[in-house]
Amino acid sequence: MKRGILLAVLTPFVIGAGVPVPPTRVGVDHGQMGQTWPVIEPDLLAVIKARLDTAQASGKIDALNRQFAEKVTQRVMQPVAVAGMSPAGETRSWEFDPAIVVENDIRDDRGNLIAVAGQRVNPLSYTGLSKKLVFINGNDPAELAWAMQRGSDETAKIIFVDGSPFTLMQTHRRRFYFDQDGRLTTHFGIRHTPAVVERKGDLLQVTEHVIRRKGQPT
Repeated sequence: MKRGILLAVLTPFVIGAGVPVPPTRVGVDHGQMGQTWPVIEPDLLAVIKARLDTAQASGKIDALNRQFAEKVTQRVMQPVAVAGMSPAGETRSWEFDPAIVVENDIRDDRGNLIAVAGQRVNPLSYTGLSKKLVFINGNDPAELAWAMQRGSDETAKIIFVDGSPFTLMQTHRRRFYFDQDGRLTTHFGIRHTPAVVERKGDLLQVTEHVIRRKGQPT
């Protein structure tokens, strides 16, 4: 058998046996390509640093820092008033149950089980409420005077819903607090001032009080 015929006969068996057959190389025309350039892009961090250096040299950064500090100080000294609060037009009172249902087991730092998931827990059974919470509009002199009569620092915690507690602390020589974002008044359902939250057994008593203001008839 001639050599060419022998190769033709053996080729199918070689492929079937798993011996790789070199692929046929075919040239492809991809068309003409336009001119290309290298990517030249400034480093972002370098740009930021250059701008900061320029701002620092011109004193702009120092001015911005002062403005920021002034805004923070102003916000601390004069917090944003709690929205929706108004003087009480009538005295109303209700009970507030502080008990919660525990979602997960609670343990102390030593691993001792304090409460199990699903258990109803009343915080007053563990911590109590040693001070009355007195909510007022700190910009209203009548409410401030009324609150000062509810007790000393040891028996009453005066909480502003408007006004500057820090300014008045210097004047009255006692601590005042602020209901940031209205979290406490919202929690207790308080919408009018002055209002008092105090313990009543295993519950809390919440009362919005009507008080006489200057110029009002007795």
